[in-house]
Amino acid sequence: MSAAAHSLGLSQPAASQQLRELERILGVRLLERSNGRAIPTLAGRALLDPARRTVAAAEDTVALAAASRSGDAGRLRLGTGVTGCIYVLPPVLSALKREMPGLTITVTIGDAADIVPRVEAGELDVGHVTLPVGLSRSLSATHLYSEPLVALIPDAIAPPGRTIAARELASLPLISYPHIGLTRTIIDAWFRAAGVAQEPIMEIGNFEAIKPLVSVGLGAAIVPAIAVASGVAGTVIRQLRPALVRQVGYVVRRGKILDRPTRTLIGELGKAVGTMGFS
Repeated sequence: MSAAAHSLGLSQPAASQQLRELERILGVRLLERSNGRAIPTLAGRALLDPARRTVAAAEDTVALAAASRSGDAGRLRLGTGVTGCIYVLPPVLSALKREMPGLTITVTIGDAADIVPRVEAGELDVGHVTLPVGLSRSLSATHLYSEPLVALIPDAIAPPGRTIAARELASLPLISYPHIGLTRTIIDAWFRAAGVAQEPIMEIGNFEAIKPLVSVGLGAAIVPAIAVASGVAGTVIRQLRPALVRQVGYVVRRGKILDRPTRTLIGELGKAVGTMGFS
């Protein structure tokens, strides 16, 4: 309580009084107090997510007002994956800063399972993620583009030809994304559709970390085509047969005020998609 009071610029008794007043209004106890400790009740824990969303909405309003006053300032908190951050976002964020020089941008790296809950909690304004993702009623998702996936194979074990089928690829040692990732789910479904069982020799949660492992011959991998467009030493690239893509889009809170930074980001993402030739 003392720490909460300090962060709010209040005295500890004043913060405690506000909490007691909130409990009176709601008609439930939010904290159990015992031996100098305060432990959330079931009602207190249930209140956390709605309270965070309320605070986030208030912060959205303040940020919108600040941007309106200055014309080029504000705040944008963006969540994205490693591939998106390296290969998609640089021109987008550069254009965003040219448009709004005073904008403060925070980029958080993670997969959809990490980013989507943070968007819902109001900790992030926009999530640039692989789709589809499980969404609550408080979130909405918009498709941006289809991103091709390809096989990256060490020179020494690469079969001939310009394409490779699931059965042929499954016969090679494979390095893959962890089971918790949506991209891994998409890849596993591609193998299952061909009636092929595959068991990776290694799981790595980052495509950029997978590339050097393939380069030294440890195994083959399925990776985003954009991540290997300039080539990787010691490897060859094979198109998958049948072709495999992952869908990418953005997630925002439903009903969120789309302030100027968010609108500009979404517009610049659309322009980048056209430049990269994605559909």
